[in-house]
Amino acid sequence: MEFSKETKNKNHNIEIWEKVKNRLRKELGETLYRSWLKPLKLKKINNNTIILSAETSLVRDRVERQYTDRIVSIWASEKPGINDLKVSLEGDKNLSILKDKNRINNKNIIQNSYQSDKITNNEDILLSTLDKRLTFENFVVGSPNELAFAAAKRVAEAEFVPFNPLFLYGGVGLGKTHLMNAIAWVIKKKDPSRKVVYISAEKFMYQFIKALRSKDVMNFKQEFRSVDVLMIDDVQFISGKEHTQEEFFHTFNALVDRGCQIVLSADKSPNDLSGMEERLKSRLGWGLVTDIQPTTYELRLGILQSRAESSGISFPKEVLEFIAQKIKSNVRELEGSLNRIIAHTTLVGKIITLENTIDVLSDVLRANNKLVTIEDIQKKVAEHFSIKMSEMFSARRSKSVVIPRQIAMYLAKELTNLSYPEIGRNFGGKDHTTIIHASKKIDKLLNENSNISEDIRLLKSILSN
Repeated sequence: MEFSKETKNKNHNIEIWEKVKNRLRKELGETLYRSWLKPLKLKKINNNTIILSAETSLVRDRVERQYTDRIVSIWASEKPGINDLKVSLEGDKNLSILKDKNRINNKNIIQNSYQSDKITNNEDILLSTLDKRLTFENFVVGSPNELAFAAAKRVAEAEFVPFNPLFLYGGVGLGKTHLMNAIAWVIKKKDPSRKVVYISAEKFMYQFIKALRSKDVMNFKQEFRSVDVLMIDDVQFISGKEHTQEEFFHTFNALVDRGCQIVLSADKSPNDLSGMEERLKSRLGWGLVTDIQPTTYELRLGILQSRAESSGISFPKEVLEFIAQKIKSNVRELEGSLNRIIAHTTLVGKIITLENTIDVLSDVLRANNKLVTIEDIQKKVAEHFSIKMSEMFSARRSKSVVIPRQIAMYLAKELTNLSYPEIGRNFGGKDHTTIIHASKKIDKLLNENSNISEDIRLLKSILSN
């Protein structure tokens, strides 16, 4: 039986389409393929243009926006001359619809706005709430935050989802919000058409409750589950909120199934979030969980130098070193102190000297000068690791005792102004070289052992409160 030329061309195009899909499946992975490409149907080739159809506008928009170039490129490698792609909705009689630039451009990044029980896609809302200073270029990187920084940048710049979710955690004012802002800015710059929601967990809950009261939950679900990127700050806020957790759980699953990026932040790691359902904890730990540790002296000094340079005001070296040494709580307070000095200089006309700095920051310095004794450190470390207080002064070399003792020595150096010999004397007359060795050992373990890193973060938090 001999087929007509038209039938042969149709069959040939179907074969090419299958090859294109198979290549995309290998490139994108099964999840993205099933979500976006498998539902597409080949209609015809018209004037060197591939005509596909999709069942929903969501799939149509995503394919046109994100996969057009790749589909055309693969197809052209099989059949030269193809140079464009158009996608119609099932049942749409006009199969040669053009890309509606206004429809694409209006799907801008949004944040924190759910007016009339709906999220608005007004780009101005984002621009008025994101901080222009909070970019990757303005983020000072050091050992406590380098992994979180690298992960955030990877998510912002990646063409496909590298890990899902990205979960950032750490204490107040250490840079979580800065990194989330930075991710949003990069995504907006790379592709303004991507729909990104950046919202606090508190506002997510508020909008959910509002939708319940107005009996508009379906609209709430549709709005949050139709985004390309969902970013939620301070997710610990929904701990203990049973109904909000239920909705977030299903939203999370829906977005992951569609291959959409999720970025979350909290004050603790997923496993340490009390009041959070176990199934949700499991989801939160699926991707990459990375902490932002308390700042080191070197990082604090680097942040101050960077901010001082951008302010255009000359700061004496000893002033910046003094602030970095004394204000250890968080980056926000560090920068706030610098801004206060700048204000006194520009508004009052005070010369920046060490003496004037101490006077201007007197209340901040008092708050940061809470006296932590070696005995306090030893007691808390012993309690944390369930060892006897006497083990801090013993000569026992078992790992269960040595590591806690070295951590206590490390914290003594970090949290007190005592010298190595003075610390040694408080650990049963240890030599100063023992204290130096312990500090270096723990410094190394901080970068190699996440459990040790978390232990020290918790102990610092306990000792500073």
